[in-house]
Amino acid sequence: MAKVDGESRYCQPKFGWRFFGRELKRRREAAKLSQDELGRRVICSGSYIGQFEKALRKPQLEIAVRLDAALGTDGLFEHMCRELINNAPYDDCFAEAAYLEGLAAAIRDYAPTFVPGLLQTAAYARAVFLGAHPFAAEEDIETRVANRLARAHVLRDPTKPLLWALLDESVIRRKIGGAAVMHEQLTHIATLVRRRRIVLEVLPFDAGSPVLDGVLTLMAFEDAPPVAYSEGHRSGNLLDDPSLVDECERSYDFATAVALSPAESLSLITSVAEEYAQ
Repeated sequence: MAKVDGESRYCQPKFGWRFFGRELKRRREAAKLSQDELGRRVICSGSYIGQFEKALRKPQLEIAVRLDAALGTDGLFEHMCRELINNAPYDDCFAEAAYLEGLAAAIRDYAPTFVPGLLQTAAYARAVFLGAHPFAAEEDIETRVANRLARAHVLRDPTKPLLWALLDESVIRRKIGGAAVMHEQLTHIATLVRRRRIVLEVLPFDAGSPVLDGVLTLMAFEDAPPVAYSEGHRSGNLLDDPSLVDECERSYDFATAVALSPAESLSLITSVAEEYAQ
C-alpha cells in the first residue's frame, strides 16, 4: 500500500540502501573484519553481510543496531536504517517486498481477489483504493495510485523481470470500478500477454478448492536467495527461510498445474473484456 512518492529501480528513498551498503563495507574494511567475522558479531551469516553491502537485502533495525555496536559507529547504521524505513513509499507490511520487487530477476504473482499491483491501470487502482478507504482525502488516493503505477516501471525493460501472473477467475469476474474500468484493465493485461511481456494463467472456478488461500508473490534474484511475500488484510509477511520459500513455491506450482493454459487464459480474458464492453 502506497504512502508517499520515492525512487528504486522504480523508486528508492533519497538516502539509498546502496549508500548504506557502501558505508557498511567501508566501515567493515576499516575495522579489518571479513564479512564472516562481522556476521558472527551481529548474529547473521557472512553472506547476508555481503547482501547488505550490495543492497540485495535490507537489514532489520535490530541488526543495524548490532552493526553499530560491532563497528563502533555511534548509531550511524541505526539512524540510516530508521530514515530509510520511515521514508519508504509503502506501508510497513509491504515496504521491503516492494523494494525487492524492483531488484528481482523473476516474479511470480498469485492474486485471489484483485489484479496484481504491477498490472493495474490507474482507474482500476483508484477503484481498489476507494473501496478500501472510502473516506480518504482525494490527495491521499491520488498519491496511492501514483505510487502503485510507479511500480510498473519494472516492466519497461522488455525482458526483465520475468513476470508470471496467476489470477483466480474471481479477479476477472469481480466488477471493480464498473464495466468500463474492467474492460480497460483486462485489455491492458491482454496487451501485455500479446507483447510477450508477461505469462498469464487463470485458475478457473471449476478447478475446485484453490491450493493457495491468499496473495502470494515469489521473487527470484540473480545473485541472492529467493523470497516469498504473502499478504492478508492490513498485514503482510516477507519470508526468506528456505524451507518456507520452498513450500510456497510448491503450492504455486500445484496451483498452476490446474490452471488454464496461457492460450486458454488469454482467450478467457479477452472474452470477459468484450463482455464488459457491451
